[in-house]
Amino acid sequence: MAEECAKRGIRFLDAPVAGSKIPAEKGELVFFVGGKKEDLEEVRPMLNAMGKAIHHEGENGKGTSMKLVVNLMLAHAMAAFAEAVTLGEALGLDKENVVHTLLNGPTAAPFLNGKKEKILHNHFATEFPLEHMQKDLQLMSQSAYENNISLPITNTIKEIYGLAKQHGLHKEDFSAIYRFLSTKRS
Repeated sequence: MAEECAKRGIRFLDAPVAGSKIPAEKGELVFFVGGKKEDLEEVRPMLNAMGKAIHHEGENGKGTSMKLVVNLMLAHAMAAFAEAVTLGEALGLDKENVVHTLLNGPTAAPFLNGKKEKILHNHFATEFPLEHMQKDLQLMSQSAYENNISLPITNTIKEIYGLAKQHGLHKEDFSAIYRFLSTKRS
């Protein structure tokens, strides 16, 4: 897109965000920006109105690259949390206690606190759709292939999100991976 814009004399920044509906409503998005620094400085006041942080990652495409890196961590952390809760329940532990213990321990990613009520009440109102996370995981896999690296854990998680999508969870929040992992199938 940057090349096409340049051909037409249009300046271009890629500026994906970290944060979903609630951070957007609060003006707390985090921007990952790729493009010329002088172009970023011109639009910085507009981005500041919508977000709490702006990270210039380098040339065009680097903002999108950083967004994939961040979403890799989100997808992994959400799936690991969902599996841990599922195991705790299978071991006869109280779900609410497992969630509370995990979220107050040393291993929980901070964003998981925002997913707590979804997990506890099995209500996965969409903030970031599961199908978009699965799409990003596919992009990560393709990017890894193009850069001659292997992401074996990411590829496994991509397939798990893909199965959840096939089971009709694609429009729900990506935290619905818990619903998929915790559902007993015969």
